[in-house]
Amino acid sequence: MIRRRDFITLLGGSAAAWPLAARAQREATPVIGFLRNNSSQDAPLIMGFHQGLRDSGFREGQNVAIEYRSADRQIDRFPALADDLIRQQVRVIVASGIAAARVAKAATMVIPIVFITSSDPVALGLVASLNRPGGNLTGVTTISRELGPRQLELLHEMIPSVTKVALLVDPNSATDWKIYIQDMQAAARSLGLEIIVLNATSGPDIEKAFASAVEQGASALMASVGEGFATSRPGQIAELGLRYKLPTVTGTRESITVGTVMGYGTDIRDSLRQVGTYVGRILKGDKPAELPVMQPVRFELVVNLKSARAIGLTISETFLVRADEVIE
Repeated sequence: MIRRRDFITLLGGSAAAWPLAARAQREATPVIGFLRNNSSQDAPLIMGFHQGLRDSGFREGQNVAIEYRSADRQIDRFPALADDLIRQQVRVIVASGIAAARVAKAATMVIPIVFITSSDPVALGLVASLNRPGGNLTGVTTISRELGPRQLELLHEMIPSVTKVALLVDPNSATDWKIYIQDMQAAARSLGLEIIVLNATSGPDIEKAFASAVEQGASALMASVGEGFATSRPGQIAELGLRYKLPTVTGTRESITVGTVMGYGTDIRDSLRQVGTYVGRILKGDKPAELPVMQPVRFELVVNLKSARAIGLTISETFLVRADEVIE
C-alpha cells in the first residue's frame, strides 16, 4: 500500500521527468535550416524538397524538423537570418539562391550547407570544383543564368518577326545581374534584336513593367531566369502576358503550365528534390566535401499552345515539332 506522501513524491518525480524526456526527444531530432530569398508561391518547389527528404527516409514532424527563414526579397537580411539558424544549432543549412549560399558560406565553416543556385557555383566561389566541392558546401546548380541567351534564340525562332524584347529583371533576387544583362544584350545584338531592361522588385512593379514593355514597342517579354519572378510569381507573369497579349518566355515549368507561352530549362522542382536527397544523405553521415555538385542532364523546350492561341500568336509546325512538350 502506497502512502499519500509516497504517492505525491512519485507523482512529483514523474512530472519533473516529463519535460526532460520531451526535451531530450526534441534534441535527438535533427533540425534543418532552410534559408531562402522569398517564401511566396513556392509550395510546389518545397514539395520537391520534401520528396527528396522522404526518399532518404526523413519526414518533417516525424524524424526531422525544419526551420524556415525568408529574407522577403531583402538580401541585406540574410546575415541575421543565417546567424539565427546557427544559434538554433541546425544540423544542415539549405541555401536557396546565390545570395543565400554566399551568406551561409561566410557564416559557418562547420555546419554542412546544401545550396541550389542558378549559376556556376565554382565561378561564384562556393566550391573548389564540381566533382569534389571541398569544405562544407555542396548542392545543385540549375545553370539557368547561362541558358538566357539560348532562350532568347529560341524566342526569335518561334517568333521570327520579333525585333524588340523586354527583359524583366528583379535586381533584389540575387547578385551578378549586371553580368547577366550584359550577356543577354550581347546575344540580342548577334540576333539583330533590341533588349529593353525592366527592373521590378514587387508585384505592382511587375504589372508596371508589362505596361511599359507594351508602351516601348516590345513584341515579347522574357522573365529573368533562375531566382527571379519566374520562380516566385509564375501565375502573375502568365496572367499579365495574356492580358497584355505579350508572348512571355521563362525557364520554369511552373510558369509554362500556368500560362506563359514558352519555356526552356530544367525542372526546378526536381532540382529541389535532389537538394532534399543530399540533405538526407548528410544527416546519415555523408560529408558535403565528397558529394559532387549535381547539374541538369536534360533541358526541355515546352510550348503552351493554348496561351499562344489566346493572344493571337501563330507558332509554326516546324517549331512545335522541336518541342519536348506542347500544352494544348
